[in-house]
Amino acid sequence: MLEVRNVKKSFGNLEVLKGVDLTVSQGDVVAILGPSGSGKTTLLRCINFLETADEGEMIFDGEHFSMNRISKRDVSRLRKKTAFVFQNYNLFRNKTALENVTEGLIVARKMPKARAVEIGEQALKKVGLSDRSGHYPDQLSGGQQQRVAIARALATDPEIIYFDEPTSALDPELTGEVLSVMRQLADEGMTMLVVTHEMNFAKNVSNQVIFMENGVVEEAAPSREFFENPGKERTRAFLRTLSGEL
Repeated sequence: MLEVRNVKKSFGNLEVLKGVDLTVSQGDVVAILGPSGSGKTTLLRCINFLETADEGEMIFDGEHFSMNRISKRDVSRLRKKTAFVFQNYNLFRNKTALENVTEGLIVARKMPKARAVEIGEQALKKVGLSDRSGHYPDQLSGGQQQRVAIARALATDPEIIYFDEPTSALDPELTGEVLSVMRQLADEGMTMLVVTHEMNFAKNVSNQVIFMENGVVEEAAPSREFFENPGKERTRAFLRTLSGEL
């Protein structure tokens, strides 16, 4: 479904990605783990063309793209097949939860408003926020705002959702409600690529784990194998530092 090869990205003299390969099959939930500064978020942003990679190839649904020479038209076309959930929600403060979900459908996809509202209400129901559709972001908790962001992603009927540390801005209680929604999506077969520090999610929900450090993939394995029998000492050391969370 999605494959990227030899992704490289530098910011000035800082080489952030040094040739990363990644494969996601339909129905996969892939967790990208690693210490801060390992390149996880930059990789995700390059995959969704929020950043332009210096080098790299992408294969999406059998089509090949050069990640540093892709046309705006192809980027737009790919984004209609994907959705991105940001760390800090990125909601419009002056729009209700429902309006945040429907805005992209109406403006970017030219969908009739009545149909967009119908889809938006279904998406909010799916994330448990039917009773908050008329609330503005400032009237919602952080967890509720992130669930609105997930509803906005679902409303576009994506083939894959990219999550950039979706719980990092939340306290533990609110983290649980967001992870519960993500677990539900995984159970329903949604394909997800998730940059996260949530080890329990990676261990119990994802089926593949990628461990990054210093701009490269140190280890990639099925989740159970990654946690129970990691192949590299660096991976084992990383997991030992987090053993209190597992």
